[in-house]
Amino acid sequence: MTNLGSGRARTALAVSAVAVLGVVAACGSNDSGPGTSGDTASKVEINRQAAGDITTHGGAKRLAGDQTQAIAESIQRSKAKNVILVIGDGTANQELTLARNYQWGAGGQIPGIDQLPLSGDYTTYALDKNTKKPDYTTDSAASGTAWSTGTKTYNGAVGVDVNGKAQRSILEIAKANGRKTGNVTTTELQDATPAVQVAHVAQRKCYGPVETKEKCASDALGNGGLGSITEQLLAARADVTLGGGWKTFQQTADAGEYNGKTLEVQAKERGYQIIRSGAELDGIKEANQDKPLLGVFADGNLPRLWGKATATKGGGKEPAVTCSDNPEFGATPKLGSLTTKAIDLLKGDKGFFLQVESGSVDKANHDADPCGQIGETVQLSDAVTAALEFAKKDKDTLVIVTGDHAHTSQIIETGSDTPGLTRTLNTKDGGLLTVNYGTSLDPGEEQHTGGQVRIAAYGPGAANVVGVTDQTDPFFYITDVLGLDRDKK
Repeated sequence: MTNLGSGRARTALAVSAVAVLGVVAACGSNDSGPGTSGDTASKVEINRQAAGDITTHGGAKRLAGDQTQAIAESIQRSKAKNVILVIGDGTANQELTLARNYQWGAGGQIPGIDQLPLSGDYTTYALDKNTKKPDYTTDSAASGTAWSTGTKTYNGAVGVDVNGKAQRSILEIAKANGRKTGNVTTTELQDATPAVQVAHVAQRKCYGPVETKEKCASDALGNGGLGSITEQLLAARADVTLGGGWKTFQQTADAGEYNGKTLEVQAKERGYQIIRSGAELDGIKEANQDKPLLGVFADGNLPRLWGKATATKGGGKEPAVTCSDNPEFGATPKLGSLTTKAIDLLKGDKGFFLQVESGSVDKANHDADPCGQIGETVQLSDAVTAALEFAKKDKDTLVIVTGDHAHTSQIIETGSDTPGLTRTLNTKDGGLLTVNYGTSLDPGEEQHTGGQVRIAAYGPGAANVVGVTDQTDPFFYITDVLGLDRDKK
């Protein structure tokens, strides 16, 4: 068993994909291409916590020794039975560092996320709808469309290119190729990130028939379009769909086969198993095309795990805050358990594609709420841990973890009062950490930023994330690794 560093945190590998593949070319059989076996890769252990006392010589180092052999053994041959894509919405390096510092300590590791052996960064720019030139700060609709379809588009677009033409998603292609599929989120199921796998509309807010008639009339069923996001979600028929957004299911279809019926009724008539609680989810034993599962656990977004600690003007100089549980979370199922259940329902002979999103890292960031943001990063960590545990046992599953865009939160000098909104937190280390939100003076109005975003992976084809890639690349290597025919209908 190869150990990548007993007690040492997140990997920052300065190794090119070409060089690493060269190291392991001899590991793979001639008929399978370069790379090692799933059994070999699963035995590589990564523990990236600091070595010991960070005040001593070598105490903060995260590596136990030379990494060449361990990294070589982590590069698995590029064919997979299953792929799990985990998205932290609005989660780039600042958000990961903030969560690590607060919850696990500066020398700690984020479980799951920091245990992935191969990592890189990808570019996230969108396109301007009118000029067709780069729009350097993307939103979640354009970024999600990029990885789900392989096509750049304009901000606000869901599953269509810059000219409005529908682009097929990984989930749709996987389903057409006979794979099982899943879509899990902590947000409304109609929100941009889950929507990009199942819908094609000109504007991301076209949740139901009501909004679609107003905001993207050409997409409405009555005008010959594919319908609202929710109507398309039901037609897409993923085997497992879990999240929020129940309010939209109360809207009524105004055209098509289910004209005059609510979307809830439509789901029932289409044969969906509908559940509204974690307890009901525990009782579900199967989900497939005969009985697809639709779990909707909130009228809107699922509550955040931790309560708010909104940053304010001058908040950095106020007494430090310790984050606490959100009493509104209650019996809401956590993302880790949703991920585990989805995997259990999808695994089998067919293979599967599953997308999982911790969506409210972004929403708390918009709200200048560091505690809400960190709590949802903890949920992201739990989801990745669940995915990685399954993949290590299965040995034929690619796990990819990334964010969709960078965001506004910045770690700044402790106790300072910089322009923007600030808040100081008590950390696991017993120290103080000050975070700034500097793109607006109004909580709820903080904006995305345009930096490249970390992407990390484990399993067959994980080497494709190494170095600098683009947000469109995952579409191509995920479908290739799964052996999917992208033209199959």
